[in-house]
Amino acid sequence: MSFEMFAVGAVLFAVYIYLTIWNVTHNNKKQGQEYESNKADLPSDELDSDGMGNFSRFPKEEK
Repeated sequence: MSFEMFAVGAVLFAVYIYLTIWNVTHNNKKQGQEYESNKADLPSDELDSDGMGNFSRFPKEEK
């Protein structure tokens, strides 16, 4: 009886670990594909010499 309980627990644990790893890798690939498809939509900023994006720029003065 003890060995059967151990075997059932080991099988359930192995299935749980497999599905967890599959879920992480599947969602990582999906997120990478979404990033690549959205990357083309982002405008490039050739004046961004500091690499910080546009939030570090001073706003234009309004007259």
